[in-house]
Amino acid sequence: MYELRGVTRRYTRGKETVDALAGVDLTIPDGDRLVIQGPTGGGKSTLLQMLGGLDRPTSGEVVLDGTDLAQLPEARLTRVRSESIGFVFQSFNLIPTLTAQENVETALVPLGVKAKERREKAAEALASVGLGERRTHLPGEMSGGQQQRVAIARALVKEPKVLLADEPTGNLDESMRDEIMELLIRRWKELGLTFVMVTHDSAIAKRAPRVATIRKGRITVKENQSERSSNPAVL
Repeated sequence: MYELRGVTRRYTRGKETVDALAGVDLTIPDGDRLVIQGPTGGGKSTLLQMLGGLDRPTSGEVVLDGTDLAQLPEARLTRVRSESIGFVFQSFNLIPTLTAQENVETALVPLGVKAKERREKAAEALASVGLGERRTHLPGEMSGGQQQRVAIARALVKEPKVLLADEPTGNLDESMRDEIMELLIRRWKELGLTFVMVTHDSAIAKRAPRVATIRKGRITVKENQSERSSNPAVL
């Protein structure tokens, strides 16, 4: 479970001070699926970076399973990210000179997984996202939707507790957006993940059990009761 307590992130731009996050309090239970929305510059990506340990707050606590990520030494924080948190980005962030298989394997290298096991796990992860026959293809030989599937396989191959996604459908057309969201929701349910996603897409937000809206660094959270009642499998 995540617990954010009084989280502030302050940036200095010239002579101006900007609070990207202004005293955010937020609880994200295990297994939750939370969508974060808000205007550009409102603090969405900053909040996701806090949850992923990619940035530290100016003040406040970012607690994951009883551990304050803001206070961890960098080496331990890197270990938490490697073991417990999977990331999916809008731009896919695949290494263009590596095959799909090799890109997925990169997530296991920091964990000390041996080569044979890495290959097996990567092949299984690619099969789970429908790309079992694309293992030897380079990113440039795949469509945008296929590349995002590789990125999802890479995020999940290490069996994380948390999946964080920053505009994962932002570079896709509407049809492929729906396919990727169906995949993400299916894997969330199957794996029991805590899934937090930033998106500008209101159609996606309407399908989420909970929606957090950030404006000027302040957050409000609402329950999507219609989604819960129409889909009892949604937590």
